[in-house]
Amino acid sequence: MRVTCKSFDLPLRDPFTISRSTVTVQPTLIVQVEHEGLFGYGEATTNEYYGITLERMERALAKIAPRIADYRLENPAELWKELDGELQECRFAQCALDCAVWDIYAQSQGMPLWKLWGFDEKSPYPPSCFTIGIDTPEVMVRKMQNQPNWPVYKIKLNASGGMDLVRALREETTRQQVNPIFRVDANCAWQAAQVKGWAEELQTLNVELIEQPLPADAYEEMKLLKGKCALPLMADESCQVEADVDRCIEGFDAINIKLVKCGGLTPARRMIARAKQNGLRVMVGCMTESSIGISAGVHLLPLLDFADLDGALLLAKDIASGLEWSAGYCQLPSAPGLGVQLLDGRF
Repeated sequence: MRVTCKSFDLPLRDPFTISRSTVTVQPTLIVQVEHEGLFGYGEATTNEYYGITLERMERALAKIAPRIADYRLENPAELWKELDGELQECRFAQCALDCAVWDIYAQSQGMPLWKLWGFDEKSPYPPSCFTIGIDTPEVMVRKMQNQPNWPVYKIKLNASGGMDLVRALREETTRQQVNPIFRVDANCAWQAAQVKGWAEELQTLNVELIEQPLPADAYEEMKLLKGKCALPLMADESCQVEADVDRCIEGFDAINIKLVKCGGLTPARRMIARAKQNGLRVMVGCMTESSIGISAGVHLLPLLDFADLDGALLLAKDIASGLEWSAGYCQLPSAPGLGVQLLDGRF
């Protein structure tokens, strides 16, 4: 197998602000795996919070490329295991490679990845939320108006709580005579003493859950909140890799798995199974990838309770095609592999 990397800048439709940063252009790395005339693709974006740069990912992949040059395409999960010792220091790069290998493997079997895994296309699976970054109430309302008919919206909040922002958005849905579900995401910005009171207020605004209210390492504080809060609590930054699932059992009701953080589809499936064994509900989220990266998460939809896979829809221009959306639902791809292609063709 031959591994090639190419970077892209993904401009966003609007500045995207969370509690710790604002992004207007998202750099991303596309990994192409070539094998016997087939081409598989994976993706990982850069991320300052996790110390991920294009150069770091490219170095990690260049290091292992000679090892897999003669690899027989038989079991992507086994390849993940063989390379984990070298790639575990850069899970983002590991994810891009793992997704590309699963893509090409399913192509070699002539079927979409979800079908290769034995999932049922007709089983109920969740819609994705549409994410609204922090801004003035007027701008956030406009963003929601520009994406009508979504059944679920995720609202980013900061250390101030943002109750006024949620209230403004709920007033707009009332005016439109619709009642979508709201979820809120504090991205580690709140204090433990604030969570219960804000949860009670958010419950009156038909908010379904609170994602990552406290810092990533606040497992002990979260244990004191679980079961005593008006809303379910979901881990994101607190649940990065497989070992974190067990750390979240006592303090959270659900986890948000990001493929780039855990190292790809191979560990994500294990994390989903482990979470459900322990009564945690599961979301798969995204990091503002193009449709290349989003497509990998889409193939996990039949396993999920929640989905946050709108990243490519936040872009001013996508670099790939193949995913079909309707009112918050993404159709499972019918093409072999991940079912998406770069718009500019192969590298």
